[in-house]
Amino acid sequence: MAGLFNNLLVLFFVFQNICLGFRSPLSVFKRYKDTSRSFSSECLGSDQPVISLGLSDFALDIRMPGVTPKQSDTYLCMSVPLPVDDEAYVVDFKPHASMDTVHHMLLFGCNEPSSTENYWDCDEGTCKDKSNILYAWARNAPPTRLPEGVGFRVGGETGGRFFVLQVHYGDISAFRDKHKDCSGVTLHLTHQKQPLIAGMYLMMSVNTVIPPGEKVVDADIACHYKRFPMHLFAYRVHTHRLGKVVSGYRVRNGQWTLIGRQSPQLPQAFYPVERPVDVSYDDTLAARCVFSGEGRTTETHIGGTANDEMCNFYIMYYMEAKHAVSYMTCTQNANPELFRNIPQEANVPVQVMSDMLKMTHGHHEETKDGDKSSLLQQAKKQEEEILEQNFHIEEAVEWPGLDLKLGQISGLALDAENNLVIFHRGDHVWDENSFDNTFVYQQRGLGPIEQNTILVLHPSNAKLLHSLGKSLFYLPHGLSIDKNGNYWVTDVALHQVFKLGPDKKEPLLTLGVALQPGSDKNHFCQPTDVAVDPNTGSIYVSDGYCNSRIIQFSPNGLYVMQWGEETSLGRAKPGQFHIPHSLALIPDFSQLCVADRENGRIQCFRLETGEFIREIKHKSFGRKLFAVSYVPGLLFAVNGMPYPGEAEPVQGFVMNFSTGEIIDTFIPLRKSFEMPHDVVASEDKTVFVGDVHARAVWKFAPTEKMEHRSVKKAGIEVQEIKESGTIVEGRLKNNPESTDPVKKQEKQHLVQQHTSPGISFVLITTLLIIPVVVLLSILLFIRWRKTAVYGGDGEHKLDSSSGRILGRVRGKGSGGLNLGNFFASHKSYSRKGFDRVSTEGSDQEKDEDEGTDSEEECSAPPAPPAPSSS
Repeated sequence: MAGLFNNLLVLFFVFQNICLGFRSPLSVFKRYKDTSRSFSSECLGSDQPVISLGLSDFALDIRMPGVTPKQSDTYLCMSVPLPVDDEAYVVDFKPHASMDTVHHMLLFGCNEPSSTENYWDCDEGTCKDKSNILYAWARNAPPTRLPEGVGFRVGGETGGRFFVLQVHYGDISAFRDKHKDCSGVTLHLTHQKQPLIAGMYLMMSVNTVIPPGEKVVDADIACHYKRFPMHLFAYRVHTHRLGKVVSGYRVRNGQWTLIGRQSPQLPQAFYPVERPVDVSYDDTLAARCVFSGEGRTTETHIGGTANDEMCNFYIMYYMEAKHAVSYMTCTQNANPELFRNIPQEANVPVQVMSDMLKMTHGHHEETKDGDKSSLLQQAKKQEEEILEQNFHIEEAVEWPGLDLKLGQISGLALDAENNLVIFHRGDHVWDENSFDNTFVYQQRGLGPIEQNTILVLHPSNAKLLHSLGKSLFYLPHGLSIDKNGNYWVTDVALHQVFKLGPDKKEPLLTLGVALQPGSDKNHFCQPTDVAVDPNTGSIYVSDGYCNSRIIQFSPNGLYVMQWGEETSLGRAKPGQFHIPHSLALIPDFSQLCVADRENGRIQCFRLETGEFIREIKHKSFGRKLFAVSYVPGLLFAVNGMPYPGEAEPVQGFVMNFSTGEIIDTFIPLRKSFEMPHDVVASEDKTVFVGDVHARAVWKFAPTEKMEHRSVKKAGIEVQEIKESGTIVEGRLKNNPESTDPVKKQEKQHLVQQHTSPGISFVLITTLLIIPVVVLLSILLFIRWRKTAVYGGDGEHKLDSSSGRILGRVRGKGSGGLNLGNFFASHKSYSRKGFDRVSTEGSDQEKDEDEGTDSEEECSAPPAPPAPSSS
């Protein structure tokens, strides 16, 4: 019995000593004993930053102290000291962040934070000494997970003594209610020694220069590894806007093994290495960043600002504790020849889904249905199906909307039911008296337009379904409709953008200051168009006649960013505008295409960054391109009147969206385009064009599918229209892309003849012979009369007045017909072309001298007119 008691007593003392050996974490948190965290009452979670999890483990809560960012893309930092003196290990992370408010978070370890304030703007830096990234969290990215038995060493003699949390607030529209944010992360730490220690290897380019306009620029980094083996388990890539793809490799005995490859435009968190990769002594670590300088007008260098670039490839690894090194860097290219053998995938951009980009850049609407990765494939498939169809756009001559009595038509759109919505100016016109030389509207005394300026018409019969916009606008311009049926419009006189509900009399949202032009974040100068992203609600405004920029706003109307600049001398560069006049938003590919009017081109940009993607420009556009519209697979556009001496006609264009190739052109059969100002198309390829001068709206529709092929017969081009196994021939001009409305009518008439069952060959022959017989009879009668009156030589004895008339018709010494001189003989005719309609200044674009050949031969061509408004 005594022996049993003695044994129990020994065990008690041993257990007591063991317990004393493991000090309670709370007993050693002396740095916190007199300190409490003052969290806002709005923040959820514990106000105790340190929580005991047992004898050797504890949790450390690192949170923002109730902050309210004041502008988008704000980076805020705060620091927390390690609450123990001796060594500890971080083994797990638990994030506390909302996708509605936080773009991403980074957690650093260091010995001296950049500030001692409660929190600070991260522009001041994160740490004064060397810092090490321990954790990263981003929208739509996997959280950082450490393998079993792996921890980051902190405290003690070698580990960092502070944690610094960096939080990036992207779109701050969620903070309109001024609530406080306490985003952060909870760390799980332990005093138990970990057999494997985690660390960070940073590969970084420091001397890359990206020339302006250069399509592909490679930044290569390579270093020989000269330490104990390490095992790689996660990676992270980082560039700014010009980065396309970043790849990292281990090179061993000439063999390249992929560590990780990712688009830097995706959430920049740590991604797991797909297959285990170990790095041993004398291996080479290599990385490549691929950039594009398109859209930039100056060289781009490595640096820390948004206009600079960065090329970083982070590798998270672990090593045996006895050999562990917590941080290593590589900033050189030790073997440039090595990259001759880099896998081709390193220069292939990673395909980024538009919904992924939305989440990357802080937008908070999620894609709800199905596999997100199928979105782009669906768009591509839909585009291929559209482009496989062989169709041609012709005017729908039965549509009665051409005869509507409207004001200057400035904007068109289609609502969810494909009803046509027209934005017009009623009894107001834009002419040379509308603005002074500072772009201030001069006719406000007229008051707002008293008619309804927004008309909703049935697309088949042009019946008026709904109207609104009375007494709101002075000079309407651009129009679009969002997915909720709201109307978004611009007014160039008011210098404002408005959001109108379908049944509301007053605007739901107004951007800009009434009647005050400007170029800052709160003012516009004659804004031309507006587009709303159906996925994110972001608002894009083209501004405008006296500014050269595209501005992005949040769904609530807060300024986000802008891009663009005025066109310089010489050829217009990417990202430069000379009247950005019309917008087409392409949600399937996350692009915004802009009709750059006076530069006669379309420029497309990435929605989230404003990065230039491509230019579409054709000779047949002429010098002006007024409007652009998109349906899956296709772009539609309309151009402007040619300058004097130029031949490009005013017409509409159908283009392959992917290639920019023109696949069809179209012009009206009734009336003629004068200044087509806007174009809109539906997915069934029905097209409406509004003309600001003709004050008309045309409807165009695809014709039935026919096989068109051109052949040459006796030097004359003949088009064969093959249908139902029969061929009917229509004679065309030598130009296969003829846009002459008379010729189009002849072709259409021939097709109608072919399809009419009751017309026989005999009847056609009879109809052709009758006019010939009548003409011969008239000529014989005239011959007889001349012979009777003048005798045999009578045809040479015309009086002087008859000779003058004939000479006037034929032209001076030309021997041919000169209609310019013939009409010029009438006193009501102006030699400057048609009488100018009292509308916008761009009527001057149509003026040209109609002098005779002999007059024009020695005269200098007229100077191109100044850019005009419309």
